[in-house]
Amino acid sequence: MLIHVVLAFALFETLALSGVLLVWADRVNGARLLAAFLTGISIWITGNELPNWFGPGAEHAMMLLLATAPLTSSFFFHFCTVFCRVDIGRIGITCAYALGAGASLAAMVFTPGYIVEHRDIGWLAVAGPVGFAASMAWVVLGIAGVCVLLTALARARRPAFSQIAAVTASCLWGMLCLTGYGIAVLDLPVYPFPLLGLPFYPLILVYGILRYGVFVANAWARRALVWALLLALGAAIVALTPLLPIESRWVGGLAVAASCLALNGPVRQFAERLIYPGGEVSVADLGNWRRVLQSAETPQALALQASALLSERIGTQVEVRVGDPLPASHGVPRLVCSRDDGSESEGEGWSAVLEGWEAAPPGLRQVAELFGTVVSDSAARVEQLQQSAARERERQLQARLAELGSLAATVAHDIRNPLNIIAMAVAGAPSETRREVADQVARISHLTRDLLDYAKPWKLATTQLDIAALVRACAMRLPDVSLGAGLERELMVNADARRVEQALTNLFENARTAVDAGASGEANLARQDKDSRVHIDAETVDRTLLLHVCDNGPGVPAEIRERLFEPFASRSAGGTGLGLAIVARIMNAHGGSVALGARPPWRTCFTLSFPLTP
Repeated sequence: MLIHVVLAFALFETLALSGVLLVWADRVNGARLLAAFLTGISIWITGNELPNWFGPGAEHAMMLLLATAPLTSSFFFHFCTVFCRVDIGRIGITCAYALGAGASLAAMVFTPGYIVEHRDIGWLAVAGPVGFAASMAWVVLGIAGVCVLLTALARARRPAFSQIAAVTASCLWGMLCLTGYGIAVLDLPVYPFPLLGLPFYPLILVYGILRYGVFVANAWARRALVWALLLALGAAIVALTPLLPIESRWVGGLAVAASCLALNGPVRQFAERLIYPGGEVSVADLGNWRRVLQSAETPQALALQASALLSERIGTQVEVRVGDPLPASHGVPRLVCSRDDGSESEGEGWSAVLEGWEAAPPGLRQVAELFGTVVSDSAARVEQLQQSAARERERQLQARLAELGSLAATVAHDIRNPLNIIAMAVAGAPSETRREVADQVARISHLTRDLLDYAKPWKLATTQLDIAALVRACAMRLPDVSLGAGLERELMVNADARRVEQALTNLFENARTAVDAGASGEANLARQDKDSRVHIDAETVDRTLLLHVCDNGPGVPAEIRERLFEPFASRSAGGTGLGLAIVARIMNAHGGSVALGARPPWRTCFTLSFPLTP
């Protein structure tokens, strides 16, 4: 009776594990083939038990079900080749299926054997000549599959070694369990106890594979082990209750309940260590990680410290990324901590994911996942620090701009009258003198206006703006300008039209001045109409609008590239040095940026970055 209960449980378990494999078929090579093999095992178990369920009249159906065993072995052999990545070619696989299907078909057409009654198993199938030949087919296929596993095991590295070793161990366990039927067929005076271990065969097989590919499988295994140990403990206590001086079911039940409650914690800890070797993380570990990462003030520093901590803990190099989209190093596992797209709260919404950890044992993966939660908390703290620092810098900048604005207003007022007196004083001078004085007075006036505009506080009045239309309108005022294909379509952004036009005008004037300077410095002035020109184009990259303003002037001197967008840095002799600084301030106010780049064949290219309207 016990054997039939065990076989029924094995049948249910095998079908359930087949479904689990199909759910996670993308995690394991050959998972569908393994599910087909386990389904064949369940058919074989059903065939053996059919006469015991419905009587000897089910013998014919029993033989038909048992005849599928060679085809089941074909699935096993195919799975071994796919799982171990052993290429035997299409012909080899075809021959294996031809052997299994041919043997199964022959066993279904001809009588493969007969049934006898056994004292421990009940009705038992005994192979005849056809059944023996079919049995040889599935034995050959099974041995061939095991040879593939052993060959791959000899040259495999972890985790493939551990997975192949688990499959090989499960095969050996399955062979040991089948000796129980051998004991019954040979009618040996021994109880066929090996059959009692059959439920462990598919469990070892599937868990050994999923252990390294599906982390939740380890959580299930831990819970199952805890329950199994507690049930075994309860059974042992029940067996020992007759030794108590008081005979009472209530006392026995109370003893079982008290023992299970008392030992629940130690049993769980034991299961944790068995399923997650090396995965114990104490409160002291978490506190130490938080204390070390507390000193990081930037995402880069946090990533470096976290990488050093985790690499030291697990004994291998681990790359940690904090809000960094750069590609991973080849072959190096990494922990990526990033902000969730749907979270807008400051300091919240950070999470960590593991990439390239398929080779790690479950214990180390658990350490990495717990470490990831600490890194996420630290990333939220760093984000808060950076945002607080940015607000403080903005406050200080506004204070400095207010002081500069007050000074600029005073200077502009005090300098206007002297400029007018100078202009009137040279009224009777020669024309060349008057022209030179007028140019210098205009330059000082331009500098004063730029200084006032840069220094005064202002707020954006944003609306939905078509950047392409604005660029086309501004470009009409400039000679020798070409527009790229990116400006032929509508490009909507949320921006202040007046300020964006001001930034574009500053860039256009900057480019035109540079082109004129480059042309005047060359002997062949005809080149001005042909090569010295301004080109404007646009493109969208990752929800960002990039507007390129390029020119073929002399370029930007290397000595001012680093401070090009700071006040009073100019690439032209007559410039005020505030035009690009104003552009940078306008773009920062819009949540964008301006950068000096390169777009051959143009010598100089400024790129404005606008966040696109969702």
